[in-house]
Amino acid sequence: MLRMFTAGESHGPALVCILEGMPAGLLVDANAIDEQLRRRQSGYGRGARQQIETDRVRLLGGVFDGRTIGAPVAMMVPNRDYENWREREVPPWTRPRPGHADLAGALKYGIEDLRLVAERASARETAARVSAGALARQLLSAAGIAIGSYVESIGTAHMPEQADPPDRLCGRALLSDVGCPDEATAQAMRAAIDTAREAGDSLGGTIVVAAWGLMPGLGTHVQWDRRLDGRLAQALMSIQAIKGIEIGPAFANASAPGTRVHDALYSGGIRKTNRAGGMEGGMTNGEPLWIRLAMKPIPTTITPIDTIDRATGEAAATQYQRSDVCAVPAAAVVAEAMAALVLADALLERYGGDRVEIILERIAHDRKA
Repeated sequence: MLRMFTAGESHGPALVCILEGMPAGLLVDANAIDEQLRRRQSGYGRGARQQIETDRVRLLGGVFDGRTIGAPVAMMVPNRDYENWREREVPPWTRPRPGHADLAGALKYGIEDLRLVAERASARETAARVSAGALARQLLSAAGIAIGSYVESIGTAHMPEQADPPDRLCGRALLSDVGCPDEATAQAMRAAIDTAREAGDSLGGTIVVAAWGLMPGLGTHVQWDRRLDGRLAQALMSIQAIKGIEIGPAFANASAPGTRVHDALYSGGIRKTNRAGGMEGGMTNGEPLWIRLAMKPIPTTITPIDTIDRATGEAAATQYQRSDVCAVPAAAVVAEAMAALVLADALLERYGGDRVEIILERIAHDRKA
């Protein structure tokens, strides 16, 4: 139902996004989109690029008089840093950075200048995704569905298990510059980032994305490619540097017996636990959705890493390119956006219609049933 396409390079004029499949009649809050873009740029451990860019979305199509019209929505996020690069003489990059797309992309497309691979592979591309996800979030909100995230760990600084509901955890995370709802852990995270910065290194971590207000039955069990857990996994694993995913405490569940894993059902379909993480059989079950993601450390580090120089074939060391020390809080915002797109798509798949008011009427009827 929803299809998103992005285009643009890290230091090109702009990033653009087309979101096809949005129903007509959705009131669009451009300031709310800009707020999500601001969140993506913030966070302790970000690099100098974020001091140059001040991302703002420009709605180019699909919206009239503040509402969607059923046509594809076109959005653009200009790159302010483009003016600093378009006249600059930049020698070709010939030393691939381990952990980046540099070498694999150059071999695939026959590109000698590795910068041309890095420009598109860069996480700067996620500004376009966040714009689209912010619009999907507005559709979910109209349907009574909320989405948020928090940072559970950075490096070895790991938050203790919390019993609070997702709205409280994600709400407190919004007040933290590392996206962590626990201040003691947040302090340890900042200290870890400072240590990595001084060492010329980088850090990854784990992110939790949550959605609540979901009705049962989004997604389906009937075909492999329509199972919602699989669709979420594909979308979230497509985020740069995300290397692992689980729904609910999946890895802990794998070592426990079934009687201590599966959520018992009581009168009225009530569950007293949510070890399934809100998903059963490829469908939402009405409980909050919990997704945990693992992000590797950013592979661009001040401290050189062994590589080769493709121009000479000789051993070499990587050359530092401007980067973040830690982008885990920013990745959490991107993860929210990608999850919002998938959940909005599943919502439209189930309650589909050409106009928002029709969709909301169907949802209201279903919730009463």
